[in-house]
Amino acid sequence: MQTRTLELVALDREAWPLRGAFRISRGARTEAKVLTIRLTRGGHEGRAECVPYAHYGESFDSVEEQIRGAVATLVNSHQLDLRHDLQAILPAGAARNAVDCALFDLHCKERGIRAWELAGRDEPAPSVTVETVVIDTPDAMREAARACAHRPILKVKLDAEQVVERMRAVREGAPSSRLVVDANEAWDLAQLRDVAPALAELGVVMIEQPLPAAADDALVGYSSPVPLCADESCHTRADLERCATRYAMVNLKLDKTGGLTEALALADEALARGLGLMAGCMLGTSLAMAPATLVADRAEVVDLDGPLWLAKDREHGLRIEASKVFPPSAELWG
Repeated sequence: MQTRTLELVALDREAWPLRGAFRISRGARTEAKVLTIRLTRGGHEGRAECVPYAHYGESFDSVEEQIRGAVATLVNSHQLDLRHDLQAILPAGAARNAVDCALFDLHCKERGIRAWELAGRDEPAPSVTVETVVIDTPDAMREAARACAHRPILKVKLDAEQVVERMRAVREGAPSSRLVVDANEAWDLAQLRDVAPALAELGVVMIEQPLPAAADDALVGYSSPVPLCADESCHTRADLERCATRYAMVNLKLDKTGGLTEALALADEALARGLGLMAGCMLGTSLAMAPATLVADRAEVVDLDGPLWLAKDREHGLRIEASKVFPPSAELWG
């Protein structure tokens, strides 16, 4: 007899090798380390993937503990749709993201519908994703940009060194691509003031998180020649009021929002406030990117190229053609 009780049947740590070193201002990685979850109820299964992030005080151990505790609490819920109960059980972060997106998948399988229908949305249109150029010497970054110069938009990782020189090299390598910059909190206001005019001249259309989140009060009153986007400074709707005084855009990452439920609400409220959207991701497989496609079609910048960095993606991975990311198949998620 099939049980109608929610069960956590798998919680697995996985390591997915990358096709090359992924370098940002805080270090380099050669594999994507992810945590996958499988929930069952009544013979149906939902799954999801998250990335515990040490920069936000998370570890695999702490996230696993949160997931187990949340599922144990949800077992006692009388609601068929458990996602709304979940919002009060866990704070925003990787653990809630994993459970929320697994519940999304589970509820879709139970009802025989797709995730966008469950969310009350239209099927998302394919979105054009960036391809990332990571930190290296200017010459190496020029060659990396040249190798993907056919891509419509490139995201360039930078630290505080050789900012303009590196960006000039990237522009030489990819003269026609739109360019966005991600400083990953590596600058201060003085450096931003110094480099922003040159980046504007090079055609950079957005700078992501130039200052540390804890120091971005310095941006109040600053008028940047290149639109600024909050990443580490924006996790949930509670951050929008302060972000609106500092940034033109916000980056939605499900591991920050704590899942798709909050990401959809955050997107609605950000747009209502006049803020632009970026749809981002941690470094993971198509299973982590799939839920984000539901917010990507409303974003000005889409950064869902995680699967492109993998030596091999998981089965039923997202269809990505000519930089376009298509909604996931039901076999993958949702």
